[in-house]
Amino acid sequence: MSSLLSFTILGLFTGAAYAIAASGLVLTYTTTRVFNIAHGAFGMVMAFTFWDFSQRQGMPLWLSLFLVLGVVAPGTGWAIQRFVTRGLGEGPVSVALVVTVGLFVGCIGLAQQIWPPAARTVPPFLPSKGVQVAGTYVTAHQIITIVLSVVVALLLYLLLNRTRIGTAMRASVDNPDLLKLFGGKPQQVASLSWAIGTSLAALAGILLVPIIGLDYYALTLLVINAYAAAMLGRLKSLPLTFAGAMGLGILQSFAVAYLPTQGALAGIRAVVPALFLFVVIVAMPQAQLRIGQVKGIVSAPLPSSRQALGWGAGLVLLAAALAATFSQSNLLLVGTAATYAMVMLSLVLLTGYGGHVSLAQFTFAGVGALAYAKLDQPNLVGLLLSALIAAAVGALVALPVLRLTGLYLALSTLAFGVLMDKMIFQADYAFGYNGTLRARRLSLLGLSIDSTGGYVVLMVVFFVLMGLGLLLLRRGPLGRVLIAMRDSPAACGTLGLDMRWFRVGLFGASAGMAGLAGGLFAGLRGTIGAADFQFFNSLPLLLLAVVFGVTSVSGAALGGVGLMLLPVLQSSNPSAAGAIFAVIGFGAVALGRDPNGLANLVFGLGRRLDARVGDRIRERLPQLPGRTPGDDGSVEVPLHRADLGTPPDPTPGSTAPEEVPAHVAS
Repeated sequence: MSSLLSFTILGLFTGAAYAIAASGLVLTYTTTRVFNIAHGAFGMVMAFTFWDFSQRQGMPLWLSLFLVLGVVAPGTGWAIQRFVTRGLGEGPVSVALVVTVGLFVGCIGLAQQIWPPAARTVPPFLPSKGVQVAGTYVTAHQIITIVLSVVVALLLYLLLNRTRIGTAMRASVDNPDLLKLFGGKPQQVASLSWAIGTSLAALAGILLVPIIGLDYYALTLLVINAYAAAMLGRLKSLPLTFAGAMGLGILQSFAVAYLPTQGALAGIRAVVPALFLFVVIVAMPQAQLRIGQVKGIVSAPLPSSRQALGWGAGLVLLAAALAATFSQSNLLLVGTAATYAMVMLSLVLLTGYGGHVSLAQFTFAGVGALAYAKLDQPNLVGLLLSALIAAAVGALVALPVLRLTGLYLALSTLAFGVLMDKMIFQADYAFGYNGTLRARRLSLLGLSIDSTGGYVVLMVVFFVLMGLGLLLLRRGPLGRVLIAMRDSPAACGTLGLDMRWFRVGLFGASAGMAGLAGGLFAGLRGTIGAADFQFFNSLPLLLLAVVFGVTSVSGAALGGVGLMLLPVLQSSNPSAAGAIFAVIGFGAVALGRDPNGLANLVFGLGRRLDARVGDRIRERLPQLPGRTPGDDGSVEVPLHRADLGTPPDPTPGSTAPEEVPAHVAS
């Protein structure tokens, strides 16, 4: 009984911290319709700021809390809403998710750059104080956390339901234009909600730091627990959010206390929040279609078939030239870039064409790699079977949330990625007791490709074939249906299109493409492990796909090279590793509203240069007869109908030519 009470109190403490973070998340979503994936990252940065003020600079505790919670955090939230997330709630959900994921990654890079990895500690509040409850010692820090969670929930409820500001907050998300007519200020209301939400994220981070320590990823990923609690409240009910957070904290504490540390159930201990989130999402009611707007984007222009074949052949020839000149280590980097590019092609299909966001795309590549190594059939049959297994897993992820779209579908992939990373990939039956598996390289028609250069060329060939297949799909009727579903699901619904099963097929095809890339990657490396397919790797993959262009095959190729160079640049410049990460994150924030990315800008510049060269060539050509330059240098063309092959008007005194009957003329 004593241990049960101890773990209950511990669960209430962690649940209280989750409730504070989830309340801020619900507040920002209910007022701006932007789900802030970076909510936990803001809390992590503010926790480091609190350590800097209170420990490194030696400020008093009360002053540090005031500066962080009253100045830095609300100022950051105000600036983020004012200059980054403004208007995102009115656009596609995928754009808002990508922008906030960019903030997520950028905050981690910023924290690593400002506060390099080192041992840091933050003492709890009133460390020498506490009380005994039925033989269990409860610290003052735990009591303060639980009391603060109740106070925050009560104050937020009163703010939203009993004040004019709260009424304006709720009205701003429903109809901001109507709120303006009544004298309200929607933008100021949204900025206030983000300021309060960021302060609550900071408070949750400060309360959790003495327990879990100052860690970039542990503090950031703890927001998944807040996601689960917020989803239980359907992102609008603060009482349900508070109850969900408390229940999740107790459930997680009991799982750590009473589940076995070895065996099949041992992995559940680390994935209780992800399981909770997935179950809550599955139980969500059917998503309603939002009508009255077309949330489309202007996609990058499609190349002609001749251009696509020419660029594909050029890319294969470039790979062959690199295979003949590069060293073994550099060829492995080129093969890794080809793997990333193929996984990004799956995002072109899913996100660029379909408008859905996957936060665990590299996990599907891990499923394909694991299947390829386990099947031990290094041929086309084994590779295709691996891709089919990954496609089936992707369809199974989308199947439980068949009724949902947008945000909920993306969060289901996030929960899936955490489950696979912590529970499946870490298990002994996956990558073995030593955590690695051997995989043989692919053979074609009985011919084994042993050289690294030849295998890299083969991977590039697969990338080109996948890219040509995507372009062929985009030009056909299926591609037009994809674009229509992305731009206006409501219009597709009124036309009788069943988007639910189409969505499952889209997820399955995208996961299959990623699984194919994972199988080729396993053959390239020869040895693969769980560390190669960590959940967090999917986030920079998504960001670089958006930065370079998630709507084009060229963007996927450039993004694969960029993601390959990321660890190379970080290892060659350790002091700037965090800055490089921050540039990628904040670069995605800047380009997130235009998913065509840098590739479209580069090709647009090329098209403008071609047009200028063409104009200069036409200026040097001799002038055609009948064309006379005007005074301003323009060319005037006579418009007499005789020049067009039609007879002139009859002269006075003459008769007009007889009209020819239509049936005679035909």
